[in-house]
Amino acid sequence: MPSAVPPPGPGSPASASAAALAGVSPGTRGSGRPSPEALLTSLARDERRERLTHVHRVPARAASPAPWPQWVTPSLYAALTQAGLSSVWSHQLEAAEAAHAGTHVVLSTGTASGKSLGYLLPALSDVLDGSTAPNGRGATALYLAPTKALAHDQLDRLHRLALPGLRAAAYDGDTSPEDRRWVREHANYVLTNPDLLHHSLLPGHEHWAPFLRALRYVVLDECHVYRGVFGSHLAMVLRRLRRVCARYRSAPTFVLASATVAEPAVLAGRLVGMPVHPVTEDGSPRAALTFGLWQPGETGHAWRPHTTSEPHDGDGGPEQENPSGTTNAVPVEPDRSGRSSHRRSAVAESADLLTDLVAQGVQTVAFARSRAGVEVISAAARGHLRELDVTLGEAVAAYRGGYLPEERRELEAALRAGGLLGLAATTALELGIDISGLDAVLLAGWPGTRASMWQQAGRAGRAGTESLAVLVAADDPLDSYLVNHPDAVFGQSVETAVLDHENPYVLGPHLAAAAAELPLTEADATYFGPSMLPLLDGLTASGVLRRRPTGWFVANGERPADRVSLRGSGTTLRIADHCTGRVLGTIDDARSHTAVHPGAVYVHQGETYVVLSLDLDEGCALVRVGDPGWSTQARSVSAFDIVAVERSRQWGAVECHFGDVRVQTQVTSFLRRLPTGEVIGEHPLALPVRSLPTKAVWWTVPVELLAAWNVPEAAISGAAHAAEHAAIGMLPLVATSDRWDIGGVSTDCHPDTGQPTVLIYDGYPGGAGFAERGYYAVETWLSGTRDAIAGCACLSGCPSCVQSPKCGNGNEPLDKARAVSLLDIILDGARLPGFS
Repeated sequence: MPSAVPPPGPGSPASASAAALAGVSPGTRGSGRPSPEALLTSLARDERRERLTHVHRVPARAASPAPWPQWVTPSLYAALTQAGLSSVWSHQLEAAEAAHAGTHVVLSTGTASGKSLGYLLPALSDVLDGSTAPNGRGATALYLAPTKALAHDQLDRLHRLALPGLRAAAYDGDTSPEDRRWVREHANYVLTNPDLLHHSLLPGHEHWAPFLRALRYVVLDECHVYRGVFGSHLAMVLRRLRRVCARYRSAPTFVLASATVAEPAVLAGRLVGMPVHPVTEDGSPRAALTFGLWQPGETGHAWRPHTTSEPHDGDGGPEQENPSGTTNAVPVEPDRSGRSSHRRSAVAESADLLTDLVAQGVQTVAFARSRAGVEVISAAARGHLRELDVTLGEAVAAYRGGYLPEERRELEAALRAGGLLGLAATTALELGIDISGLDAVLLAGWPGTRASMWQQAGRAGRAGTESLAVLVAADDPLDSYLVNHPDAVFGQSVETAVLDHENPYVLGPHLAAAAAELPLTEADATYFGPSMLPLLDGLTASGVLRRRPTGWFVANGERPADRVSLRGSGTTLRIADHCTGRVLGTIDDARSHTAVHPGAVYVHQGETYVVLSLDLDEGCALVRVGDPGWSTQARSVSAFDIVAVERSRQWGAVECHFGDVRVQTQVTSFLRRLPTGEVIGEHPLALPVRSLPTKAVWWTVPVELLAAWNVPEAAISGAAHAAEHAAIGMLPLVATSDRWDIGGVSTDCHPDTGQPTVLIYDGYPGGAGFAERGYYAVETWLSGTRDAIAGCACLSGCPSCVQSPKCGNGNEPLDKARAVSLLDIILDGARLPGFS
């Protein structure tokens, strides 16, 4: 029996909502579209033929329907069946049954598989049954989404069902004080985000007492995005929530929904701090998918960042990005064959492909990594299409975070009606807008993980017809490697989401926040783990907490939660307009030295500002609106101390270690660059040294062994620096990191090792789990790094192999050829019989 029969009234709100819940979308595609294979052939015509490096076919999947659970409340059953649902899929039933029985459950299946119905059936049934209580809240549910847009999308779906007794409401930064009061006092289904839970609900839990006392379910949607430091913070917030709920004698069931990830039960268990039952067998149908890997053609110029200072090893962590988002480059020589080593950007190439697909009437979404990339793709595609037909330019739009709900609804309606054929989008689309029935998906650059890749590719083919996806490589080592090694894309399982829920630099501030909510006692170690008591002693000694016979209390009247940013680490600084005093936003303290130093060009929501001053003591950067016509890039020096070795491997004379390090970084100056990449000035800065205690993986190679492999002592710095850059770019091959989450330092002789050393570290205090994952998968990681460098056609290094967009030292010195030799030494040792 089909799970979703054709809805009554195509495109109607109720039918669209029901179909999305079921995992099948109504769609509007006509029958005359070319097949995915024919589309790919047309894209790879003529001079583009060599750009298509591989074609992968994902076979269709048959449906596995299941009957409705007997306990579903009649009004909910009636609303869903009247909207066109006759049954559920097997994975929806398994998750719903487990949650209804009080078992914590994580539902990890593909995009458009209808995961939301798995948690809505038990949550809505219990909430509706509890609506007959005197206060209308015999049972309540709390829904958490990583973005406001996704929470509002879910709220819209609930409103369309028009369920009597359901009082669903959003509670976020846009909710007025009057509405917030109503939500606290009357809502029985609250949709919010982790930030509001952390900053508002938990610190003010007394105002939520009736809601929390009746809390039956906590839904954590898109939980695969909670990795690294963000995931570690959320794990602490959820433990604080469980603790506060226990105060009101409630023990809610946690239901987590995730895109396909490896070991979802492990991820979910670390997030909630309890065992979680996984549901991973997808019972929804899926039409076949054709997936192409695409490497853009070469341009007439090759580029490398320009430098005006002495060589220095070091590639900064997440703070070493260019805040203006521009490319800093100057020409370099062609490769051995005389061809340029610089390829067209993934954004420019995707704009061309989007143009071709829309011109053929193929409804397509192109995902870009940044808002700027989205605007460039949409603008370029509209311009190209207007040259073909003036009216076609209006068939392409851009979507990014920050749009109003009305604007999002207009885009959805235009997509469903077929008036909008092309959409350029950031991952805000992936997590916040209901689109359906697309023909094709373009990915402008590797999205970071296989899980994200499959989630974005799953946006096509939602109407039960075959679809096309194309991954367009960006000009960096990982992308170039992946499109030329399809087994690394399609032959590997999705990644394990990494987070460290015991990170003391995360746990400590949350213990202070928890003490402000309810006094901490030794029994609370059941929530926060065995490291709680030593951390409490430290917080007491520093004056943050006071110990009394009944527990630990906050020592002053401050709200510790206000000092913790869930999406970063440490404290945050305000960015304020010098003229009006208006706060434009905030920035992590760790990034402030490189992004908002005096003289920096800072871009906020498309508006350009110049930073006038940075007051680290007051935690504020003052900016003035205006575009000076150049961008800025911070320069820095870095060093590291090895604090403790936790694990080690010996590969002959080569050693690899994982452990605690302390990285010292100082921003010493900044460059001003014209849009052409030309440097027009370097200006000194007087900023303090930043010290980052974190986790790292590092390896050492003796000088004598390097010399035997034709790496003389004078070339070690360039070889190590180049290997460091490429290893940073390739770490996402084995860990769910972004290259901006990690940093590196290399040296031809480190005082703690006495040997040439390359170190890759997590760019967050206490670590984030990325370097540890690299240690355990070091052979796969460095083998991929070696192949990416050796397989690049350039002569001496380019952005596709060893140059880094965030190097604080101008990408000097770099020795591409000898970096390959250095990595060959390591890999040769790793393959020895005595490898340990």
